[in-house]
Amino acid sequence: MAAPALPRLEAECSQCFGLCCVALPFARSADFPVDKAGGDPCRNLLADHRCGIHDRLLEGGWRGCVTFDCFGAGQQVSQVTFGGISWREAPATAPTMYAVLPVMRQLHEMLAHLLEAADLEPDPATAAGLADLVDEVGAATAADPDTLLALDLVALRSRVGDLLRLVSATARERHRRRAGIRGQSRQARRIRAGADLVGADLQGLDLRAADLRGALLIAADLRGADLRWADLLGADLRDADLRGAVVDGALFVTRPQLAAART
Repeated sequence: MAAPALPRLEAECSQCFGLCCVALPFARSADFPVDKAGGDPCRNLLADHRCGIHDRLLEGGWRGCVTFDCFGAGQQVSQVTFGGISWREAPATAPTMYAVLPVMRQLHEMLAHLLEAADLEPDPATAAGLADLVDEVGAATAADPDTLLALDLVALRSRVGDLLRLVSATARERHRRRAGIRGQSRQARRIRAGADLVGADLQGLDLRAADLRGALLIAADLRGADLRWADLLGADLRDADLRGAVVDGALFVTRPQLAAART
């Protein structure tokens, strides 16, 4: 029997019940001008689930909304998991709906990374492992609320992460050979997975095929850096200066990461 169709991994807000504007909490900060508890509708949420200030979020101090991306989880929860019946129409379902949203978002993000990895020319055995995980995660996105809330996301993310790490290492080594990259500068050699590079001066560095997975690059100066084939999975790019940097071709970089940087 054919596997079910995979969900759309880009947000379609018109098909969502404004879930990110209700379910998720936020605190007054540089990203939000007010505090909001999870489950409380944002003061800007309209009756039709649209944002009343969508065209002026940045001017109003709602930077966190601009950088947030549900990877399509909002419409999946709204239209598939809960069959198109909103929390306004069925208030009793609201707590469960809010709890399911972050689970679905993680599944959608994992699925996006797995599909990207499948396009990186993995060997046959790795490709088969990726296909199996795509089927597993894809099937989970269509599950009922109780099944979704019972998922062991830690174990699933570990399995996905291990496979992505393997694909990344193989792809980066292949690109090093193809590009004739024999080594890195003394400064670039301190770049490694999980490195604390907050505010670091990385301007103009050749970071092709570097492992920056999980690196803290908050407010780092990456102007003019070459990040082709660099693994940016989970790297914190908040306020990183990417002006003039070559980011096209970087591995596992997401829309929220780039939206949080200066470009």
